[in-house]
Parts: sequence; structure tokens; C-alpha cells
Amino acid sequence: SYDRGSTFNVFVGKGQLIVGMDKALVGMCVNERRFVKIPPKLAYGSEGVPGVIPPNAVLHFDVLLIDLWNSEDEVQIQTYFKPEKCPRTVQVSDFVRYHYNGTFLDGTLFDSSHNRMRTYDTYVGIGWLIPGMDQGLLGMCVGEKRIITIPPFLAYGEDGDGKEIPGQASLVFDVVLLDLHNPKDGIAIENQLVPASCERRSQTGDFLRYHYNGTLLDGTLFDSSYSRNRTYDTYVGKGYVIAGMDEGLLGVCTGEKRRIIIPPHLGYGEEGRGNIPGSAVLVFDIHVVDFHNPSDSVSITVNYKPSNCTILSKKGDYLKYHYNASLLDGTLLDSTHSLGKTYNIVLGSGQVVVGMDMGLQDMCVGERRTVVIPPHLGYGEDGVEGEVPGSAVLVFDIELLELVSGLPEGYMFVWNGEVSPNLFEEIDQNHDGEVLLEEFSEYIQTQVDSGKGKLAPGFDFEKIVKNMFTNQDRDGNGKVTAEEFKLKDQEAKEEHDEL
Repeated sequence: SYDRGSTFNVFVGKGQLIVGMDKALVGMCVNERRFVKIPPKLAYGSEGVPGVIPPNAVLHFDVLLIDLWNSEDEVQIQTYFKPEKCPRTVQVSDFVRYHYNGTFLDGTLFDSSHNRMRTYDTYVGIGWLIPGMDQGLLGMCVGEKRIITIPPFLAYGEDGDGKEIPGQASLVFDVVLLDLHNPKDGIAIENQLVPASCERRSQTGDFLRYHYNGTLLDGTLFDSSYSRNRTYDTYVGKGYVIAGMDEGLLGVCTGEKRRIIIPPHLGYGEEGRGNIPGSAVLVFDIHVVDFHNPSDSVSITVNYKPSNCTILSKKGDYLKYHYNASLLDGTLLDSTHSLGKTYNIVLGSGQVVVGMDMGLQDMCVGERRTVVIPPHLGYGEDGVEGEVPGSAVLVFDIELLELVSGLPEGYMFVWNGEVSPNLFEEIDQNHDGEVLLEEFSEYIQTQVDSGKGKLAPGFDFEKIVKNMFTNQDRDGNGKVTAEEFKLKDQEAKEEHDEL
């Protein structure tokens, strides 16, 4: 048979062999080797085989059993590893991805997906596989390992495959299942942590910041936002992410942790992407850091308000307050308490982000409130490097400690009483008909010190006075004359601040 390059294939005990060989093969194991001596009466007797075997010849056979099977055999399954958790098993019409080593019964390797470094991907139970493999894969869990032994009549039969597999060969597949899904599957969501307090859930059009670990069904990690030390930021329900993630991120709370399992037709499909293989089920373990909607405004929650709360903050007022600044997940960003000093601003002057200017409006001394600021009213998409993440919702816990009323809008200085009819002459102390910056500054300082006038609080004295002087110095020569000098109510309203 070695010379012919093919095994001898025969049924035993059915008269297809000489009597001696029929007896000699009984009880042999695969890979067993026997030396068989057959007397003439159990071989070809006194006639022999003309031209080949002489009459009354004793025959000697050196036999190596390669394969054996019975027509009543079925597919044999031996599971040698099964995961503790098995939420789902392979059923007819499922699509699976698996690795295998294929051998004959004698251990000869004829094929391996491992050698090709690519899984075998196919539907089960609809005729895409040999019948024995269709049967052998049913009931498997992802991660399960089993040996599937298939008789030839459930494999490639009498003809083999015309390549590596000879006719009448039993096949042994050592299989590990990596993935399975059904084309009818939608996403699956497993809630891992839902905060006790959830005032709002994400909706289509919201902008989310979240962390994630992305794995395949067998646990292979393919991506992680944690490794980049940066959240993934995106709109939800608008096609900015794969369809399964778009759906899976709806209805989440800030701080929620959930697992989203996405079949390939809602992920990266048959082609895959990067280190994600084609037809792969994706598993995302996400942690929602925060979310907002571009239409959101500042949210204000008053935590404490004094009984006497008649004077409310307004634009132009000078405020002193304490704050704790954090992200929605509670991460502390900054605190005036740790610095041991208040934060001081002129409300509405652009010294803080727009959302804080809004959040400090109509507040009285002693009041405590929580102000939630969406990023478009905070630090925007860029954030503050090393301090505030991009697109972050900010939470400020504020206590107003002091309020100095500001001046009417457009004024940097006002009189507390009647204005002298000879104001220019009073400022022009040397009576030369011209007022210099030094004279102007000295006069304003005197009025403020005596209580006759008031400057806008919270600004640098020299800058205010210089600005006022410049507004009066209409020809820009560094001197103000009586013709140039006008009170604000004496002239048409202009774009700059002046007396």
C-alpha cells in the first residue's frame, strides 16, 4: 500500500478480505502495528494467485492501522474546558468564529486555523459545514474547548476533499469557540452600577464623555480609553459612533457603569477594523463621566438662603465668594478653601466663564448654591490643559461672603451728591485752562476719599482713572480743556465709559 501511496480501506468481517486478515484485524487500535502470519488455508490455499502468490504460500503482513469507524458511529464530542459562565450556546443559524486543529485519527495534522492566524467564520446548521461539524458545534459556549470526532460519512465520505483529506477518513477537530451571534440579534445591555440618584438620563442629541474597555467575546482587549487617560467624547444617537454604541449609550445616568454587547452588523461588520476582526461581537464596559445637551443652560440649586435676602447681586457688583469646583463624577478640580482666600470678581465683567457670571446673578450675602455649568458656557471643547478636561460639565458649590454694589451700566465713577457747577475749575487747580492726568487723578482720589464720589468696585484705580481721562481727552494730546470736558448726561451716549 505504501507503493501505491494510499491506504487499504475495507469493512472487517464482511468477506471482503481473506479469512486470516479478517481475523487478524479484529481488536486493533489506531496506530497499532502488527506482524501477521497467515497460513495458506486462511489465505489463498492450494491455488494461490496466479503471477502473484504461489500455491500453499504462507503470507506475512506488516499492518499499521490508520483509521477505523463503523457505519453506526455518530459524531463524538469530548469537552475538555468549559467556562463557568455560559449565558448562551450555539444554535442552528448562529454565526460563529472559532479556531481549530484538524487531524486524522492517527494524529496527522491536515489543517489548522491557528497556522493561518485567522478564525474560521461560518453559519452553523444550514449546510455551510460538513454535517459532522454542523452537529459538533451545537451547544458550545464562547471560550469552550472540545474535541469533535467525525466519521467519514458525516465528513468527506469516499472521495475525500480532493486535496489533503483522503477518502473514508475520520476527522478529529480540536475546537475553541471565540465568538457567536445571530443575525437577528440586537444589542444586549447588562447594568453593572446605576447610581441611586439619577435625575436625568441621556437622550438623542446629548453629548457624552465616558470611559470604556473594548473586548471581544473571548475577553481579548482591543481598545481602552483608560490607556489613553482620556474619555471618549461624542454625541449620542446622531451617527457619530457605531450603531450599537449609539443605541447602548441612550438612557444612561451620570456615573453609571454598564456592559454593552454589540453584534457585528451593529458594529464593524464583516470587514472589521484595525485589530477588530471581521464579524466580531464587541463588548464595551463603559463608565459615564458626564453628559449634557448643547441647548442646556446653567442649572442653579439654592442650598441655603438667609432670611434677610433683599440685596441681590447684579451685573457690576463686586463679589467675594468661596467655591469648590468639581466634575459631575465628583472629581475635585479646585477649591478656594484650600487656598485660604476668597475669589473676588466684578459680576458680568468677563472675569469668569459665562456660566459662572450667570450662576452668581441674584444671589445674596450668606447664600449657598450649587451651579452646574455645561461646557459651552464653561471651558468648551478644549478645557484647560492639566486642569479641566475638554467638554466637561462643571459643578460649583458657592457661598457668597461679601457684596459691594456696583455702578450703573456704562459708568466707572458716580457722584454721591450734587455735582459742582464749577467742576472743571475745581479739577484745574492751577487755573491754566488745561487738566493733566496727574491733576485729574488727584481730584478723583480726593472725591472718593471724602465720600463725595464712588468708583466702580473691583477694578484697579489707576486704570479706571486713566480710562476716564482718555475718554475726556478727545483730541488725544494728553490734556483736557473746558471745551472737551463733559459729564455723561451732557452728551450723547457713547460706547466708552466717562464722567
